[in-house]
This record gives sequence, C-alpha cells and structure tokens, in this order.
Amino acid sequence: MRKFLDRLYKNQSLIYKYILYAVSIFLVVFFFPKGGKFKYEFQKGKPWQYDNLYAPFDFSIKKTDEEIAMEKLNIQNNLIDYYAFDEDLEKEVYYAFERKFDTIFAGYKLKMGQFTSLKKVGYEILDEIYANGVLKSNGITTKKTLYLVKGNEARRVNMDDFYRLQDISGLVDRDLSKRGLSNYTSEYQELFFNIIKPNVFYDENLSQKELENEFSELSTTRGNVDEGKLIIVKGEVVEADNFKILNSLKEEYESELWAANNYYFILFGYTVLVALVLLMLLLFLKKYRPITFKNNTKVTFIFFNILLMVFVTTLVVKYDETYVFVVPLCILPLIIKTFFDARLGLFVHVLTVLILGFVVPNSFEYIFLQIMAGIVTILTVSELYKRANLFISVTEITLIYMVGYFAFHIIHEGNLEDIHWLVFGLFLLNGMITLFVQPLIYIYEKIFGLVSDVSLLELSDTNSKLLKELSNKAPGTFHHSLQVANLAEAAANEIGANAMLVRVGALYHDIGKMNNPTYFTENQITNVNPHNELQPLDSAKIIIDHVIEGVEIARKNNLPDRVIDFIRVHHGTTLVYYFYKKQMELEEGADEKDFRYPGPIPFSKETAILMMADSIEAASKSLKNPTFLIIDEFVDKIISGQMNANQFLNANITFKEIETIKKVLKQKLINIYHLRVEYPE
Repeated sequence: MRKFLDRLYKNQSLIYKYILYAVSIFLVVFFFPKGGKFKYEFQKGKPWQYDNLYAPFDFSIKKTDEEIAMEKLNIQNNLIDYYAFDEDLEKEVYYAFERKFDTIFAGYKLKMGQFTSLKKVGYEILDEIYANGVLKSNGITTKKTLYLVKGNEARRVNMDDFYRLQDISGLVDRDLSKRGLSNYTSEYQELFFNIIKPNVFYDENLSQKELENEFSELSTTRGNVDEGKLIIVKGEVVEADNFKILNSLKEEYESELWAANNYYFILFGYTVLVALVLLMLLLFLKKYRPITFKNNTKVTFIFFNILLMVFVTTLVVKYDETYVFVVPLCILPLIIKTFFDARLGLFVHVLTVLILGFVVPNSFEYIFLQIMAGIVTILTVSELYKRANLFISVTEITLIYMVGYFAFHIIHEGNLEDIHWLVFGLFLLNGMITLFVQPLIYIYEKIFGLVSDVSLLELSDTNSKLLKELSNKAPGTFHHSLQVANLAEAAANEIGANAMLVRVGALYHDIGKMNNPTYFTENQITNVNPHNELQPLDSAKIIIDHVIEGVEIARKNNLPDRVIDFIRVHHGTTLVYYFYKKQMELEEGADEKDFRYPGPIPFSKETAILMMADSIEAASKSLKNPTFLIIDEFVDKIISGQMNANQFLNANITFKEIETIKKVLKQKLINIYHLRVEYPE
C-alpha cells in the first residue's frame, strides 16, 4: 500500500493530465450535436467524386429555408385579416349626437319642423357612416378586402366600403350641399369632429391564429424519391436540383442514423476521433514543449481554451448555423501565441478547427477559412502591447474571411448573384469581437498566473513601486540593472529571443541587493568596504543570499514566475571566486560548495543572455584604459568561462547564437567606453 501511494505521489502530475485528457474528450463529445454524419462530402458546382448514388430508402425532397420563407411571406401577404365591429361604440356615438346636436343648435331660432329636419339629416349621415363602420387606420396596407366580425359572423368586405376619420369632413360637406344646407356646414363639421369614433379594429389574435393555421398546412417538401432511384452519377456536376435532393438525403440519413441502435456506435466513433486529436496535442507538448508539458497549469489553460471555443461554436450552431462565423476563433491562436509561442498557437488552432469540422455545416469551407485566418493571425500579430498592431492584424483577418467567402461563392454559384451580404457583416462583427482579446488576456493572467507582453511592458516602467525602491536604496545596482537590460535586450533582438522578457528580467534580477546594498561595490560611495570586517565565508554568504532574498521580495510584490526565474538563475551555479580565493589563503581545505550560488542554471535563451550580460557589465567596471583588443578578449574570456562551467547546458542555445551575442556585447561595450580609432600623427 505504501509503495502504491509513493508511486501515486510521484506520478500525480501525469495522472492529472490523464484525467484532464479524459474529461476534455467527454466534454467535447457532449457538446457535439446529436446526429450522425453523412458519409459523402459534396458541394454545389463541383463534380460528384463517388460512384453512382442510388436512393438507399424512400425519402422526401425538402424545400430550402429560403423557399419556405418565401412561401410564408406570400401567405402572409395574401391572407385576409380579421377586424372586429364594436356595436357599443356605435351606440355611444348616436347618444353623443343626440346631446350635442341640441347644444349646438339651441342658439338658432329654428322652427320645430326645421330643427327636426336638421336632426334627421344628421342621423342619415350617421347611418351612412356606420353602415359598415369607421375603420381605425393601422398604417398603409395593400390589402383590398377584410373579414368583418359582427356578432358571431364574419363577412368579407371591401376596404373601400369603410369610412375613415379623414373621410368624414368631405362626406358631411357633400351631403349638406345636396340638401341645400351648406349654411350649417361649419356646425355639422364641429359636431361630427367631436363625436365620430372608429368602431372597426384590427383583430390581431384572430388574424394571427388564422396565419398560424395557414403556416401549419404549409408543406416543407416538394415530392418524394423512391428507394433505388438513381440520384446522381459519378462525375456529374452537383447542380441546383441535385443539390437539393442530396441535402434532403443527408438530413434524412443523419436523423435515421442517430437511432437507438446506432447511438453508442456513433458516440464511440466521435470519442475515438476526438481522443486522437487531443492525443496529438499532448504528444506535441511532450516532445517539443517539455517545459510546458510539465506545468499542469499551462496544460489546463490550453485545454480550457480549446473546450471554450468548441462550446461557443456548438452553441451558436445549435441556435442558428448562419452565425457560425461570428465566433472569433482567431482569439485562440492569438492567446496561445501571447502566452507561449507561434508554433504552439498554430498547432492548437488547427487541431481545434479539425474538431469543429464535425459540428459546422460546409465543413471544408469552414476548415479552409479558419486555418487560413489562423495562419494570418500567427504571421501578423506581434508586439501585442502596441494597440495599432492588434487593429491591423484584425483587419487583415477580416479581409481573409471576406475574400475567402467571396471566392467560395463564385465557385459554387458561378456568378455574383444571390450573394449573402449579411455574411460580410458577420465577418466584421467577428473582427470586432476579436478585439476583446486584450481584456481577455488580462483576465487569463489573473486566473492562471501567466504573463504576457502587455504585463511585461507595465513591469518595465522604471517608475514602478519596486524599481523606485531599488533606485532609492541601491542606486548603483539600479544603474547596473539598466545597463544590463540594454545589453540583454540588444542581444535578444539579434538572435530572435523574447527581448521584452529579457529586459524585464534584467531590471529586476538584482532586487535582492536592496536588503544589504553597501555590501555590493556598485553601491559603495566611500572607500570603506564592510567586507573588510568580515570573514570570506560570511561575505560570500551575503553575496549569495541576494538571489534568495530577491526571490522573496519578488514574491511579496507579486512579480510573475517568468520574471522571478531570472532572479533565481542569473548566477546559475557559478563560484563567488574572489572570496573563495581569500578563504583558500586562510584555509587550504575550504569547501567550494559554500562559495557557490544555489542555482539552477539558465534553462532558456533569455535567461542565458541575462547571465552573460550581467557578468560582462559587472566585470567591465574593472577595465582600465580599454581598447578594442582588450574588450574582445575580455568578453570571450568571461563567456568561455561560463560555458566551461556548463552553465548553458539546459538553455537550448546554439554556439552560433552565443557567438552572435558576443559580437553584440562587444559592440555595446565599445559604444559605452566611446572607443575611437587612433589616427596616426
């Protein structure tokens, strides 16, 4: 049992990766839409590449979404709407007429016969107006007829048979003129203007029910294909009619395939394919990115982003596959490149696109466009901390999408007709969402403890709290760090290493000296050297401890681990030679281990560059009357000593790159000391 627990403890990192791998496979397959996969790939306008295809079973030819939408629109335009007749409102109008007529004409000296005659005329006009009713206008309509619901009956009536409020004034004027009562026109106009109200209203509920009934009777198919019928022959171009039949067969095939008997087989097939894709990712990390592979947080981060993209894409496809290109898939290579490197970013992007090929419609087009966009992302995005670079890259990605879609449309249709301009809008929206990568990177940094170039740019600010403290407590060390940063950055640029990371590492590599600044020569402003009062062993301990103390200060100030690595390894396992020699003079059997830095040795090009630049800059202060030859021999001697001490064994740096770094450091020292060619007299 104890051996088992020991083995479990030793392999816990690997066990975690197995669990992460299994959970990722389960989630990806779970996200997949529940449906089989048609075994033939075909595209409109391209030849049928398989053998002659015969109908494997009876199936219906389904109408396209556009055809169904057009038929629904046609039904909606031709449907006769229902209007309700309000009898109570009509009675209210007659009652109001009775009251207000007496009030308006009370001031006129009319005989009883004239008064009765005028009122009768008013009733006749009202009867004419409300014979069918006054229609409440619902805007401009092209429909000529409607169904008028009066009581429990509905009868078909022409729109022109109704009066509207704007028609009343002309009707009153016309009827009074016919009867020779034009003198009373203004009174009648005032009267009818105040009392006439619409009593025929659009019945939305009844009209909508009728529309839904019509839609329910709409057929979604246009005929059937019998089993055994020839659908398409090998080499025949897939045209409009064949394309519709093949799509219908595909839908029917996939729906029948996902039956109870086949359910577990299809799940097993999906699981195997997804497992292969994710296995390729793990193998790539293990072989080419071993440091990343050993870090479970980084592996989790990569898998999390893949799962996030698969989840969002499948969610959009289930909602409406038209919007599949709104998903900003290029955020994935952007983020991976930001936190890791371009090659890993492209590899992860391609694998994710391959997984999504099972989910999206027109998988060939989708995979082609997304891989092209991913390559453009990797090639164009650099120095993400510069805002203009991101905008330029997103613009290029959007153009790739648009040009690619445009080309595919021409291939399929053979012309520019029926091009869906909405898709171009979706590509623009995709580009705008991709800009969200900046705040997303910040969120990831806080959640996963990673560091990007944006954060490195912030850390390189010499006005930051920690660097300000360094400049106040140890001004000589601060100046030394600036010089080392300049040397290391120049060398990193020359060999293609991460110059921003090297610069930040150089600025913070000696912050441990703040605890005992006067014990380091660059901070000694008098001739008094405190080491003169100490034993060589104690002096060596103070010098060596600045590495450990620097790591502690960095952790207290929440510096990223990538920066702390520079503090830890900038002296590697080298020897504090000066105090070791002094101890040897006092005691022949001095233990060399007491005078060595604890390490580890540099593990990357960037940390190796810092070790070289730090040693060169510090030792160059001892040069007296330097010349070209002296500087040349001086740089070669120091770096050769580090190589002989095996300090660069784990740094993945070549001899050629080391020679290049030497040349850069020599040139920089020549510039620092302002050496000039000596002209003959």
